[in-house]
Amino acid sequence: MEVRILETAEKELEKIANPLNKRFGKHIEKITSKETSRHLKHGLPYFTENVTKQARIIYCVENETVYVLHCFATHKEYERWFKSFK
Repeated sequence: MEVRILETAEKELEKIANPLNKRFGKHIEKITSKETSRHLKHGLPYFTENVTKQARIIYCVENETVYVLHCFATHKEYERWFKSFK
């Protein structure tokens, strides 16, 4: 499976501290080998991967390509983004 990290996610990754950034890299690799993923609520077409208790990766899968949309370091950032869909 191919992985594409969108520009918004790259900018978010640049702001994240190095030790946590390495964890994001490991989880992005893990996403490509997973067969099942956890959907977001409310019928959104995205998946989520928990990196830590607070950190999250938001991605979608299309035609054997994983598109990493967002990388949130805190739950507060994630909730702010998620509430924009309600």
